[in-house]
Amino acid sequence: MDTFRGFESLPRFERPVVTVGSFDGIHRGHRALLDTLRREAAALAGESVVLTFEPHPRITLGRSEGLRLLNTLAEKRYLLERSGIDHLLVVTFDEAFSRLSPYEFVQHCLIGKLGAAALIVGYDHRFGRGNEGNHDFLNRQQFPLRIVEVPECGVDAAKVSSTVVRRLIAQGEMAQAERLLGHPYPVAGTVRGGVIRPDPLKLLPPAGSYAVRIGGAPCVAEIASDGAIRIHPHLPDGEVLLTFQPC
Repeated sequence: MDTFRGFESLPRFERPVVTVGSFDGIHRGHRALLDTLRREAAALAGESVVLTFEPHPRITLGRSEGLRLLNTLAEKRYLLERSGIDHLLVVTFDEAFSRLSPYEFVQHCLIGKLGAAALIVGYDHRFGRGNEGNHDFLNRQQFPLRIVEVPECGVDAAKVSSTVVRRLIAQGEMAQAERLLGHPYPVAGTVRGGVIRPDPLKLLPPAGSYAVRIGGAPCVAEIASDGAIRIHPHLPDGEVLLTFQPC
């Protein structure tokens, strides 16, 4: 999977099919979008593109109090690559970008700069200045691209959302969180002196001892109250990605 930053230096994609969002957690609801994205790209003999943002929009908009992320960008890239996506486009969500109207975003960014042939949107997805854009807006504007809406996703009658997954992880219910995510919960970080200190915004389960895997090998992660993670057996310094295993 190729990763690009911003709209200005993009190559010419072949009939790109695009979906847009923060994709925090890349849970089963997101996977319904990604499955549709891949199918539509295959039907058009095109390429699948996920457009996401850095930093999280709430940070730029001054609403970051209490924000805890399910995925850092590195974790997001790991999960999207495993999902078979062709390209990841990371757009800087700054104040200027936040002021784009829905029309400007679609017409100038998605169509004009990215060349989108189709856009995949969730049933509740909103975008553009003031969250004024949604599926109805897209249909009213009659943009020259195919619009595909993906309905709400549930697992055993439970709504799948990043909010629900955050609550489960905050409570240490890792098996239930994995069921809604559709994959083990990952943490990317750098080992120094046997300790990982994840991104300060990364959501971790409560302090305690957890079964994890690193590179396929079973390990134990001891999470301290300050968020530091000590791994047993001891790991050499370097980049690492661990995944929580359900108890």
